[in-house]
Amino acid sequence: MSVPFPFTAVVGQDDLRLALLLNAVSPAVGGVLVRGEKGTAKSTAVRALAALLPEVEVVVGCRFSCDPLKPDPACPDGPHEPAFETRPSRMVELPVGASEDRLVGALDIERALSEGVKAFEPGLLADAHRGILYVDEVNLLHDHLVDLLLDAAAMGASYVEREGVSVRHAARFLLVGTMNPEEGELRPQLLDRFGLTVEVAASREPERRVEVVRRRLAHDDDPAAFTARWADEEADVRQRIVSARELLPSVVLGDGALLQIAATCAAFEVDGMRADIVMARTATALAAWAGRTEVLAEDVRQAALLALPHRRRRNPFDAPGLDEDRLDETLEEFAEPPRNSDESNDSPDEDPDPDGPGGGGQPPAPEPEGPQGGDSGARPESGEGVPAQAPAAGEQSAVRAAEPFRTKVLSVPGLGEGAAGRRSRARTEHGRTTGARRPRGTLTKLHLAATVRAAAPHQRTRGRSGPGLVVRRDDLRQATREGREGNLVLFVVDASGSMAARQRMSAVKGAVLSLLLDAYQRRDKVGLVTFRGSAAEVALPPTSSVDAAAARLESLPTGGRTPLAAGLLKAHDVLRVERLRDPARRPLVVVVTDGRATGGPEPVALAGRAARLFAAEGHASVVVDCESGHVRLGLAGQLAGELGGTAVTLDELRADSIAGLVRDVQGTQGTQGTQGTQGPQGTSRRVA
Repeated sequence: MSVPFPFTAVVGQDDLRLALLLNAVSPAVGGVLVRGEKGTAKSTAVRALAALLPEVEVVVGCRFSCDPLKPDPACPDGPHEPAFETRPSRMVELPVGASEDRLVGALDIERALSEGVKAFEPGLLADAHRGILYVDEVNLLHDHLVDLLLDAAAMGASYVEREGVSVRHAARFLLVGTMNPEEGELRPQLLDRFGLTVEVAASREPERRVEVVRRRLAHDDDPAAFTARWADEEADVRQRIVSARELLPSVVLGDGALLQIAATCAAFEVDGMRADIVMARTATALAAWAGRTEVLAEDVRQAALLALPHRRRRNPFDAPGLDEDRLDETLEEFAEPPRNSDESNDSPDEDPDPDGPGGGGQPPAPEPEGPQGGDSGARPESGEGVPAQAPAAGEQSAVRAAEPFRTKVLSVPGLGEGAAGRRSRARTEHGRTTGARRPRGTLTKLHLAATVRAAAPHQRTRGRSGPGLVVRRDDLRQATREGREGNLVLFVVDASGSMAARQRMSAVKGAVLSLLLDAYQRRDKVGLVTFRGSAAEVALPPTSSVDAAAARLESLPTGGRTPLAAGLLKAHDVLRVERLRDPARRPLVVVVTDGRATGGPEPVALAGRAARLFAAEGHASVVVDCESGHVRLGLAGQLAGELGGTAVTLDELRADSIAGLVRDVQGTQGTQGTQGTQGPQGTSRRVA
């Protein structure tokens, strides 16, 4: 069994450690979302916390870790015998590829129907009860699993209901999620469900980095000896958690602190009331952690820095963060007046006891520092200013994108089987029931009517003599459901000189930005290929991070010839590689161009052959026609015909355009075995 790295030996990362400890003191805070680049001790700190949590008493033999002093009356394993045991707090990890049954547990439908017993196999939510549930790369978890996870965390219970059979059990745990923002963002609605968030980054100080490496190597060489060196610090923090938990019910959250909390949430225009509640619980936990029974302004300030940044994001292109100057102004404006005349004569900038608790207006130290510990570097360090490079010959500097707008719906025709999303029709685990089939493996979604129809003809031969139905495994039918999937939306953007007029390129970037926002909302992966001059390049490989795509788009320079064929062939290579990595995810290619081809020998013929290669492989595509002016050549429309797709103008792309709503993008999709209502080749069905 591996020995975890000691929590107190983590160098820096004060905000991360403090947020974890506050949730250990008060799980009602609502968990922690840790955002940061890879290799910043996110997972190390979370795993180390589990060793600090006090041991728990559980009922002997209970699979749901019931507290013997307060057993759950609805526990599926109840009623319990009056016997208990003590064990360490658990840390349960939820893998990204977990199924719904693995998370919430599964009812054995076959035994329920054939034997009449309610058999339930607990999931990870039951295992994590009274411990830690850790979700690495939570931003890559399917949305419906995140919803189930956060619902259980908020209610403190998990409900499993299938075909009239239901089970409920307690599920109270410290929820910790980690993510790398470069791999994609969580939706704002899901971000709001996490109590606290912290940003972590690797230190840029050489001494700090040296100490990180020194401790890591020492632990790997002799984990037991290294852990023993930190035993006293670990014991101190463990005892401090216990003391803070005992003190927590005695902490007073006064009206003055509540007013500051409400004013701060209002000043930063945070939606809903969850932020106010989380800030109140966090400030109370901070006071208990500091050994105080009264919430002070410094607790409110620290609570705001942990609870508000992620709640201010309205879309994926908003950077998380909080204006600390504005925060201080709000707290000062709504501070309680002095309690007596003597205090009123004190300067507001002076602390009567600068060496006492909270001296200097700084938050209390989160926990004892280890040797050569230091500040966290948890907030992103402001990068040094990098002077913009002068554009190369024949190249124009990047222009800003126009304001994004709501776009029409572009979807891949037919019926796919990709990852759950919100774009194209697909066979999914969730959605409307469309039919039934024999189960492949474990039965998860029973189609009751089809099961009855399959069993009914055999009742006489099975010896049924009274009411009821004799059901065997061969009779069971799995419900097939239809929902929506996410696709790979690959943008192929013309950045040549013919697109380089500043107003025109601004509109083009605004349109692509709008499509990126739509892709984010529909849970797509996105990629970006650009072409100009003499070649094409992959500006962004397929990723779930649409804000990374937006950043690459914003800095895109223009100029030079138009190597259209190179752009299409590069996109073809990207799709070939991505099909090996994620074969179930169907692509949608969005070519943004005026249709001109001027790069290389025989550019028009080469572009035509490249387009027909796309058509032969059945990739769904749409061409966004960027041609402008009174005289139009219609080249983008010709390109769309050769691609086997459809063309829309920038104006038609807007959702409020009267040109009609684009429903399906034409494509053969032969390899998917799909069927759908499609128009003639090279067109798409439109609904006016």
